[in-house]
Order: sequence, then structure tokens, then C-alpha cells
Amino acid sequence: MSEYNIGAKIKALRRTKKMTLQDVANETGFSTALLSQIENNNVSPPIATLSKISHFFDVKIGYFFSEGEEECRFEVLRGNERTIIPKVMSQDGTNHGYFFESLSVRKKNKKMDPFLLTLNEKVTNTDTYSHNGEEFLYVMKGTAELLLDDQRIVLSEGDSVYFDATLKHRLLSSNGDEVKVLAVVMR
Repeated sequence: MSEYNIGAKIKALRRTKKMTLQDVANETGFSTALLSQIENNNVSPPIATLSKISHFFDVKIGYFFSEGEEECRFEVLRGNERTIIPKVMSQDGTNHGYFFESLSVRKKNKKMDPFLLTLNEKVTNTDTYSHNGEEFLYVMKGTAELLLDDQRIVLSEGDSVYFDATLKHRLLSSNGDEVKVLAVVMR
């Protein structure tokens, strides 16, 4: 199991473009404090934040989860090869209430990025996020609440939803119990 070192990859992209943290903050809308914490691997960005950063730097979100994408027509990722992305934090520094694992790290030129989300606590911050592309969510275990645009949608085990990711959204555990969700982000 390898560490993805997402922060170092973001920092390298920023430095390649000869940009300061403030430059990136101005363009993405994220605070310099949050960007600094992400670059120093003190916190992991939520998928929506990572998607917005990848769009800004014109890389695929999968870039952050591989050490070098291999040219192949298929990929098998064993369960013991996945790395958990912990400490997912919102812009205000509060815990997002979930962690995630990338389910594809080696396939080059992907059109979608699959993740396993584990929502493991009830959170009070219900800020929503948006990014380019589309998302598909499938609830594998538990009951989740999806904040989507101006709606609150309860999703139970076996339910799925497909939506335009430019809509403001956020997935929460309904009651703080563990929820497992297959999430596919398409750019």
C-alpha cells in the first residue's frame, strides 16, 4: 500500500506554473490556509475540492492517486492495494465526516474516477460543494442524506443517484452510523 502524496503533487503543479498559493486561491476560491494544509499533507481535500483543483491545473483527478499511470487497457486493483485518504476537511477546517479510497490508480486516460466513500460520523457543517462533470453514487451499506441543489434526498442501501456535479451537493450519514458508498466522478 503506497501513500499518494496528493499535497506534493499539487505543490509541484503550482510551482510548474510559477504560481503562489495566493494565485491558486484567487482562481479556485479556496483559502491559502486550506491550500497550504493540503500541500503539506496535513489534511486531505474532499473529492469535490480535488476535482476543482484538478480542473484548474488541467489534470485528471486520477493523477493524484498514481505514481505514474501505466498504459493498459484494463486495471485490477486488489483490496489490499487501496490506500485510505484520511482527514478529509472542509474549507473552515471542520471534519467532513468521511474518508475515501480510490478504486483505480494505474489506468491512463480514464473518463471516470471511482471511489469508495465511508461516511462514519454525523457532522454539523453542511456546506455544499460543486465541480465540473457528473457524479454517480450507489449506497452499498447504511442510510445517507444527499444535499443536492436545494433538496434533501434520503438514500438507503441499494439506492443510486446520477447528477450534474455543477449542482451544489454534499453526502452525509443520516444518523452518524457507517455508510459505504460507491462514487464515480466523471469529468
